[in-house]
Amino acid sequence: MPPLTISADHARRFLVTRHLLAPPRSLPAEPESVLTAVERLGLLQFDPLEVPGARNHDLVLHARVAGYRREWCDQWLYGPDRRLIELYNKSLNLLPMHELPHYRISWQRSAAYYDDDILTKQADVAKAILKRLKTDAPLSTAAFSEHGHAVDWWWAPTRASRAVMEALFVTGRIGISRRDGNRRYYDLIERLVPAELLKLKESEEEAMTHRLLSRYRATGMTMPTGGTQSEVMYSAGPTADRVRRTARLVDDGVLLPVEVEGLKATRYILAAEEPILDATADPTSLTPGVSFLGPLDPLIWDRKGLLRGLFEFDYLWEVYVPEAKRRWGYYVLPMLFGDRFVGRIEPRLDRKAKALAVLGIWFEPWFEPMETPGFILAFADAMEAYRAFTGAEGITWPRTRAGRLIASAL
Repeated sequence: MPPLTISADHARRFLVTRHLLAPPRSLPAEPESVLTAVERLGLLQFDPLEVPGARNHDLVLHARVAGYRREWCDQWLYGPDRRLIELYNKSLNLLPMHELPHYRISWQRSAAYYDDDILTKQADVAKAILKRLKTDAPLSTAAFSEHGHAVDWWWAPTRASRAVMEALFVTGRIGISRRDGNRRYYDLIERLVPAELLKLKESEEEAMTHRLLSRYRATGMTMPTGGTQSEVMYSAGPTADRVRRTARLVDDGVLLPVEVEGLKATRYILAAEEPILDATADPTSLTPGVSFLGPLDPLIWDRKGLLRGLFEFDYLWEVYVPEAKRRWGYYVLPMLFGDRFVGRIEPRLDRKAKALAVLGIWFEPWFEPMETPGFILAFADAMEAYRAFTGAEGITWPRTRAGRLIASAL
């Protein structure tokens, strides 16, 4: 199939529209909108930090769902009608429960390693944990203080109970029943997942193909190869396999190849989203608005190929950068207006004071916020939505030129 050829402007309009960001916060204010967003994106990346007043996946949903409340997502993860599940894919992700059979490959691969490693070396601990969970679940690692001896684990030595429970989690023996803050409470996996789903299995080839497809669903337009593209395709298989499986998905009519003017390599989009591509060919099709994106939002996963190459926006989440080397700040969010990234903002919530402090706001050198039609009203709407979302009662602004300009305009 010969690739479609589109302009960079068209590609940007397509991406923000299919990412449910044009306009932002356009999904209905109801819990079911969380499922709509997850089905569109395929997955949400979990990160426990809540510095700006929310976790990453809550920021992703807030940008797309009107009046979003974090308990809406939690009810689908931890409530009696579980529609989402926490599993490792690109990283720790929130995935649709009905897609579990595609992701059992993660359990199988982890079991091949951990069964002969920590789950053998700490077999008595694993047996004690599973026995206790059978009668007293859900339980956190705090319930197993008697197994507090240190063992080597992922990043550093940790308590045996924690390491073993994480090993049991990544191998599919137990699952996360609920969270209290960021503390995980585990239960046996058969109590959390419908029995008919647990019975379903598929070949490694089919599973890895679906895992690759999840990357295309998340980003909206990407490619199977390339340098830092490995961040986007991480754990989706070696490059040669990704290329082969991509070709198969094209032959099967699942993906469409696209050439974007100004970008070197062929990209791929979901064939089911071709109507969105057609609708966004019109430059006037976009309904602009302002949104603040989470640092792990799927739209910005491909930081080299799409974010820098197509959107001409250079973003690095500096939370792991030493303070002295940070260019912007600890937890800075990209700011999207229409189909362009026009700046960044660093909100910080003080929960006790119910105050939202904007520690910094920066605009791209080419962007003039006070002179751009519609921006101030759209920004005010985004700030009010964010204030309500975090539960803050007031907002303070930095004493910088940009901060003073925005504060005076609002």
